Amino acid sequence: MANDMETMRKSFSEIYREKHQNRINQALHTIGIPMIVVSLVIFFFDWRWGLGLFILGWVLQFVGHLFEGNQPAFFKNPIYLFVGPLWWVKKLIKNLFPAKGR
Repeated sequence: MANDMETMRKSFSEIYREKHQNRINQALHTIGIPMIVVSLVIFFFDWRWGLGLFILGWVLQFVGHLFEGNQPAFFKNPIYLFVGPLWWVKKLIKNLFPAKGR
């Protein structure tokens, strides 16, 4: 079972990576994803700011896909709504703690 989950995780990750090759799209996702995630918390304290961040974050996502020339991956499978934030966290960790020898 664990091996099947690992295979599934890798395939989601690989498909997500394939749909996000363009540098502009990657940059807009790097900004937009945390905006969306943070907006979900802020919404409970100030719904106007939360809603504004949520909308702006999604606008950045869709503009990025215009540069990429494809649709967001979650159009085909909503699991990608979770893969995106995981991609962002992985990228953050890689930048904060670069591997030795690179």
